Amino acid sequence: MSLLRTLFAKSQPLPMPAAADWERVLSLPLFAGFSDADYRRLQTLALQLLADKTFTPVADAQPSGADIAGIATRAALPILKLGVSWYHGWNEVVLYPAQFIHEAEEMDEHGIVHALRHVRSGEAWAGGPLILSLDDLQGSGRGEGYDVVIHEFAHKLDMANGKGSAGVNGLPPLHGDMRVADWAAAFNPAYQDFRRRVDAGEATEIDPYAAESPAEFFAVLTEYFFDLPEALIEAYPAVYEQLRRFYRQDPMERFHDPATS
Repeated sequence: MSLLRTLFAKSQPLPMPAAADWERVLSLPLFAGFSDADYRRLQTLALQLLADKTFTPVADAQPSGADIAGIATRAALPILKLGVSWYHGWNEVVLYPAQFIHEAEEMDEHGIVHALRHVRSGEAWAGGPLILSLDDLQGSGRGEGYDVVIHEFAHKLDMANGKGSAGVNGLPPLHGDMRVADWAAAFNPAYQDFRRRVDAGEATEIDPYAAESPAEFFAVLTEYFFDLPEALIEAYPAVYEQLRRFYRQDPMERFHDPATS
């Protein structure tokens, strides 16, 4: 079903998560190894997101309390050490039951406009809503490098520079102790290398979708950073280091700390 035809459809009442729903989500491999204080902060941030954002089911989506807890907690993970203000400037999370169709127009190099229809599992609009497929949520955060929620919220972080769609380029606003030159020195050669490998038909442990653009490279590698850090640090350790500094977290250390295993 078309996204544009259903964005403003009448929605169903949103179920609120129960205690068991939060426990189920936090038991996923994605959240292993946190301290008790960080678990509490994750849930606090998740509850704040539920209060700050409007969650709108469309196209007969029927999210459960566990779905809502899963989305909010995954969204809280990238900002655990950053704060909820990083998701400012937009208000709505739209929930589809399954993948949806995105319709758009694109002009080619000859000035000819083409109508496009893409099947999507998620989407983030600059200044607008974030859209998610509930079916794709079920396969997220399983230690395989895939998480649709983290992917789309990474796009929102990329957009936090306030430049709209033109600023979605894989470079979120960096902290004062980080340099754009260092970020570029890590990301640019990694992206070019990854594109070369994908274009050559080489099998890659990282999802080939990361080769689509610098923005997708950032979003996909953010998924791997949190959900399968071993693959990222083996392929592109300099990128892992920049993400570690940006998110102010070290999933490799958390997952492999003997005190938490």
